[in-house]
Amino acid sequence: MNKIQNILKKQIEIIKPDKDTLENIEKTACDFCKNLQEKLRKKKIKAEVFIGGSLAKNTLVKKDKYDVDIFVRFSGNYKDNEISKILGGVLGKKAKKVHGSRDYYQIILNSFILEIVPVLKIKKPPEAQNIMDLSYFHVNYLLKKIRENPRLSDEILLAKTFTYAQNCYGAESYIHGFSGYSLELLISYYGSFLNFVKAISKSGDDKIIIDDFNFYENKAEVLNLLNKSKRQGPIILIDPTFKERNALAGLSLETFSKFKKICLNFLKKPDSSFFEKKNIGAEMKKKYGKKLIVVSVKTNKQTGDIAGTKSKKFFDFFVYNLKREFEIKKQKFDYNEKKNIAYFYFVLDKKKDEVVKGPHITKVENLAGFKKKHKNAFIKKHIAYAKVKHNLIFKDFFNMFKKKYKKVIKEMCVVSVVVV
Repeated sequence: MNKIQNILKKQIEIIKPDKDTLENIEKTACDFCKNLQEKLRKKKIKAEVFIGGSLAKNTLVKKDKYDVDIFVRFSGNYKDNEISKILGGVLGKKAKKVHGSRDYYQIILNSFILEIVPVLKIKKPPEAQNIMDLSYFHVNYLLKKIRENPRLSDEILLAKTFTYAQNCYGAESYIHGFSGYSLELLISYYGSFLNFVKAISKSGDDKIIIDDFNFYENKAEVLNLLNKSKRQGPIILIDPTFKERNALAGLSLETFSKFKKICLNFLKKPDSSFFEKKNIGAEMKKKYGKKLIVVSVKTNKQTGDIAGTKSKKFFDFFVYNLKREFEIKKQKFDYNEKKNIAYFYFVLDKKKDEVVKGPHITKVENLAGFKKKHKNAFIKKHIAYAKVKHNLIFKDFFNMFKKKYKKVIKEMCVVSVVVV
């Protein structure tokens, strides 16, 4: 246990931004907010500006490039579908529009990326038109928890770094992992990063249900009253600012299972390497050498969640077809946001020859199609069968796949599929 504590202590020193950097970020953000608030006032736009995200909660992780969330909270007189456009008009051409559930903007200032997000001013969370409208409540709740227990800031930094390094961080559809806010809530609930890791490692097959604000009488009531779509995942984490929301609804069983194994391994053999982001490609090449097949994929979609999600969907489609001809020993998906390129990694083996079942002889039309496809078809007990041999090499499969699914590839917004 002492070894783990020493590792965590050193990690906090590594991942926590220094005082000067934090002061620089805070000054840049505050000055921008003041200027933006003044512009809004001059244009007689009823909106208030506030700093949100990790900077506001003092949970900013040290990195090469910092991004700061700034929210513009429009009064209830404005409509949901107009606030993005209004904000864009105020920010001007220097702001880059980013498409999302509600469009927001990016501005690079003093080497920091400021993400300016329009939200509606609501009195209660159920009035939210968009998940972003809850940000104000999230910030205030976490600030209160951190004031009660200042240690939480460092513990949250550890959780974010650990999950990011293990490719389990992010609510994006191509990750289906832990969002920053959900990790903040989990650490607030468990009290520390280590307690969180222990709890995950000891979890059984039953869902983990957390209702820290005690909105519900018991776990059974959570399962009975919460909307079905919000209780599908392995963890139900009731948002303490909104009882009808599961803050971890986006976490998949696949990501959770992977993370649980990682937690077990960390507790068994603690090491600082668990906090270091791995280069998936380099690791795969080192481990499998010439056996490794790498496919790079580029879409025509916006960098980030949209492109990543499209790439993951295409990966699943590619794997589905690959399984028809090969035995997949290893498969990995990796989306590089900086390059806006996804990489598919495979280690394949020859698939055993098999006998496939066809239609009943009474299904004349289907039978004719089956026999046309399989020249060696035979009938057994009134059912058609055929022996299928799998002798394709990957290169031939890949070329046939691109030719056969040319239209589908285009429809899936993929503009480039290349074997690296």
